[in-house]
Amino acid sequence: MRLAVLGGGGFRVPLVYGALLGDRGEGRITRVALHDIDGSRLRAVAAVLAEQAAGVPDAPVVEATTDLDEALRGADFVFSAIRVGGLEGRAADERVALAEGVLGQETVGAGGIAYGLRTVPVATDIARRVAALAPDAWVVNFTNPAGLVTEAMSRVLGDRVIGICDSPAGLGRRVARALGADPARVWMDYAGLNHLGWLRGVRVAGRDELPRLLADREALDSLQEGRLFGTDWLRSLGAIPNEYLHYYYFHRETVRAYRRAERTRGAFLRDRQAGFYAQPSLRRWRSALAEREATYMAGSQEASGAGERADADLEPGGYERVALALMRAVARDERTTLILNVRNGTALAALDADAVVEVPCLVDAGGAHPCAVDPLPGHATGLVTAVKAVEREVMTAAESGSRAAALRAFALHPLVDSVTVACRLLDGYAAVHPTLAHLARK
Repeated sequence: MRLAVLGGGGFRVPLVYGALLGDRGEGRITRVALHDIDGSRLRAVAAVLAEQAAGVPDAPVVEATTDLDEALRGADFVFSAIRVGGLEGRAADERVALAEGVLGQETVGAGGIAYGLRTVPVATDIARRVAALAPDAWVVNFTNPAGLVTEAMSRVLGDRVIGICDSPAGLGRRVARALGADPARVWMDYAGLNHLGWLRGVRVAGRDELPRLLADREALDSLQEGRLFGTDWLRSLGAIPNEYLHYYYFHRETVRAYRRAERTRGAFLRDRQAGFYAQPSLRRWRSALAEREATYMAGSQEASGAGERADADLEPGGYERVALALMRAVARDERTTLILNVRNGTALAALDADAVVEVPCLVDAGGAHPCAVDPLPGHATGLVTAVKAVEREVMTAAESGSRAAALRAFALHPLVDSVTVACRLLDGYAAVHPTLAHLARK
């Protein structure tokens, strides 16, 4: 089987290839086409993959190309992990937002809106090329903002595009570990949007163990989310939020911490990864990856006083395992349950059928089928519907070029507190991103 990796020069591609190297049996990926618009990054990653494959029998053959159509032809699966504007674009997103005193994170708040406005047109074009050149392929989307981009691509590809994220799986592993349970035997009652979800139940052998976890302060304190949100707040919610909800629940503290930092997260990653791309090797990649994982969400860690992440939380990757499990389930009909970003159908009553949500799904040869979940509580429903409305405005602006829609996206987001600020944000992003210049105030 053939896998096309879009964003093939991306830093985390070796994680995906490493997972493929360990996969055996019929229906496995035997050819990998790496696509990237940056040939130098593409060559750097291809060199690392060659090191990974050394001595591995029947390692998937790797091809590298800057021609999108060449990468897509004959693909059974397409893994999309593009970054429109690169890390320099991410750093600019962060700077513009922080200058206005609001969050610039790449998927949450103003930064996520700017990233979405730049990315949706490119992702939609990719979806059209997939439909034309590989209509039977399944698209696995990891491009951020993952839920928004998946929904934009689904307007072309329908249910043949499935979004993945490693955050829910990581939360599930941490909670299972705190309970002394095997993650493979735990049912996670999780629901929401990408980077905006809540774990409302943890079923082990049919019994919900979340109340036991919430009652055990020592167990909660051992949990990353316990240290990040605080025991009292988790008990007040009666749930474990996705760690990205820290940006909503502790917005002022997080913005303060990010503004104090010497560099934004995007600038830090840009500078650290530059050395690897200049002199690529497997050893250098592993070193840079370890540093990347150790500093993940450092601003939120500082804002909450949670300290450094525990060693057990520094296991690299996660999304590549979700991607591999998804591809195996579809290609081999190995039925499994994964938390994925898919079209809602009737899973969450507060949203329409076409809205992409993040919920447990049964996955088989027919794709990912969202499971019915209990309604979200009012406070969560309010956030989810507000953010989904923002995502829809981003898609409208990206498709039509409407400044009014783009302005509504910024002004209506829960983390932007003023229409005046929203106007300045939009003009600030239009000034630093050429592809958004048409949205500037006339």
